[in-house]
Amino acid sequence: MLFRFFDIVLSTIGILLLFPVFLVIMLVGYLDTGSPLFRQQRVGKNKKPFTLIKFRTMNVDTKSVATHLADANAVTKMGAFLRRTKLDELPQLFNVILGQMSLVGPRPGLYNQKELLEERSAAGVFDVRPGITGYAQINEVDMSTPKKLAKYDAEMIRTLSVKTYFMYIFKTALGKGGGDRVKQ
Repeated sequence: MLFRFFDIVLSTIGILLLFPVFLVIMLVGYLDTGSPLFRQQRVGKNKKPFTLIKFRTMNVDTKSVATHLADANAVTKMGAFLRRTKLDELPQLFNVILGQMSLVGPRPGLYNQKELLEERSAAGVFDVRPGITGYAQINEVDMSTPKKLAKYDAEMIRTLSVKTYFMYIFKTALGKGGGDRVKQ
């Protein structure tokens, strides 16, 4: 309950403070691809589906696969910048406000990532809301290694405290870690 309170307060502050950034990215994104927002069905808490919102970083016609399976040529120039700076994740603050995600938690996967779903199910990862950042992200463990990722996610859930919650957010904001890598 305490983490949910932090999620709502911090996401609201983030949306209000970063609203001008949202507008600029929306405008440039519209000029870049004609569709600045990307929506995709993801696996949420208790394996319930939800629609994840991000700024678009790939061409509109890119196949819906895990990022590490996507073609590097699909990433737009603006998309590369958004990924590098992690600004593509900002719209997920709305997912947090809606209660679909937390600021800290396991990154939400896709339903077609069967091995990841199995590993996470076995580790109890779906008992919590997925998050924007967490232990795996700051340690650069991505969805290309499902068993390792599920292990890191389970460890994060088991040891999550107010201190680690803020540490993951702080380290992510300072540029530690990275998201899923597009194959080169």
